[in-house]
Amino acid sequence: MTKKTMSVHEVAKLTGITARTLHYYDEIGILKPTRLTKAGYRMYDDTALSRLQSILLFRELEFPLKEIKAILDSPNFDASEAIFQQIELLELKCKHIEELITFAREIQNKGITTMNFEVFGKSDIEKYEAEIKAKWGNTQAYQEYKQKDIAQNNYSKIAIELMTIFSELGKIKHLSPDAEEVQNKISELRKFITDNYYVCTNEILSGLSKMYVCDKRFKNNIDKKGGNGTVDFIEQAIAVYCSKKQV
Repeated sequence: MTKKTMSVHEVAKLTGITARTLHYYDEIGILKPTRLTKAGYRMYDDTALSRLQSILLFRELEFPLKEIKAILDSPNFDASEAIFQQIELLELKCKHIEELITFAREIQNKGITTMNFEVFGKSDIEKYEAEIKAKWGNTQAYQEYKQKDIAQNNYSKIAIELMTIFSELGKIKHLSPDAEEVQNKISELRKFITDNYYVCTNEILSGLSKMYVCDKRFKNNIDKKGGNGTVDFIEQAIAVYCSKKQV
């Protein structure tokens, strides 16, 4: 981090992005300069550079500028949690690239002729990205969540009730994911999310199941409540539910 304000030229030299890009960021409001000199030159301080760093990380993750701006401008935005999510996404992308490299080497070394397009799928990455956008972005789901105006003490009560549902799912994970009892409990979970957070469509429910698996904090907390394997079981049960239900 710097200890003084920096000019467009200095920021461009430090970060590798062009002056034209900085000007454009200013124009669209995603990164405003800290101040303008008397001559009209843009100057950036540590706070602005920190925001630029967040922008560049999200750009590496292929988030559109419009969505990045909505995320960073969200009143609920938490930089420490966001960096955790960025790391999770980067790890997912790294894993995806490693799988592609392995697949390509197999073709190169063994002359594999069998078609395999599954390796190109990025559903896990896309679902996790959708969850981040829903949480931080100015989405309809997020607006609905804000409109419910959950008080802090009520929020704790709701969190406990949600974990209770996970615990109950853990108690029946010995059943098949498509068992009626299991599917009824998933339906209860979806309704609970709709009643207390935002309208839980199939897309959102499916995205949440992926987040539970990908986010180590969610996975650890849910598995601790319902027993090892609860998160994986919930993901399978939700997949069955979403394939049968039109919500």
